[in-house]
Formats: sequence, C-alpha cells, structure tokens
Amino acid sequence: MAAVKPFGNKTTERAMGRLLWHDGIRGYRKHWPVAGKPDFAWPGLRVALFVDGCFWHGCPRCKRTPTSNTAFWDARIGGNRARDARVSRALRRDGWLVLRVWECALRQERTVEKIRSAISERRAAMIA
Repeated sequence: MAAVKPFGNKTTERAMGRLLWHDGIRGYRKHWPVAGKPDFAWPGLRVALFVDGCFWHGCPRCKRTPTSNTAFWDARIGGNRARDARVSRALRRDGWLVLRVWECALRQERTVEKIRSAISERRAAMIA
C-alpha cells in the first residue's frame, strides 16, 4: 500500500481535471488546504469537489471486495467511507457545498453538468 500515491491519480483526479477544463469550468484550485483536502475547490464560492475511487471508497455499484483478507478490506473501506462522511459534515457545517463524484460516473455527461449547475447556483446565491 506504500506504493499508492494520494495525488495525481490518472483514473480520478486527472480525468476530472480534463473534463472540467474541456467543459470550460475554471477557477478551481487543486488540493486546497481545507478539512479533508478536496481534490478540487472553488474557495471563493466555498465549493469542494471530491472524486472518489470506486475501490477505495466502496462504490455501491462497482465495489468488489478482494477474496483474501476480507475482514481487513471491509474495515479499511468502511473506515474510508466513515471518514468521507465526517469530512463532508465538517465542510457543510463550515458553509461549504460538498460534491462527491464516483470514479465510474466520470464518463457520464450528466456528471459535469451537475458540477456546472451546482457552481452556477452557488455563484448566484453569493451574488444575491
């Protein structure tokens, strides 16, 4: 597990970055220093975007627990899910809008549209 790098994951962070850039969504900061270290953040709007890998965060659609050492993996992935929930609650308590995207949803067109819509609504609320 020491070989697993926390940043720059090609299947999640880089893919999301390419989607955001291609779709013209700008103004984000990567790994902004707030609770939970969101993958992408719009600090002025207080929007945090996490891109969760299906395996490590236990996607209900894609999750496959390894057949060996299942107790360890269930505890590990369950701990990740619990931490995700704690981080999301803490950010929301501090006034952040928290968006979470599953790795498997990156290829869906509606994913970027939901992000765009959430950012637009937040921007409109901040102006009003």
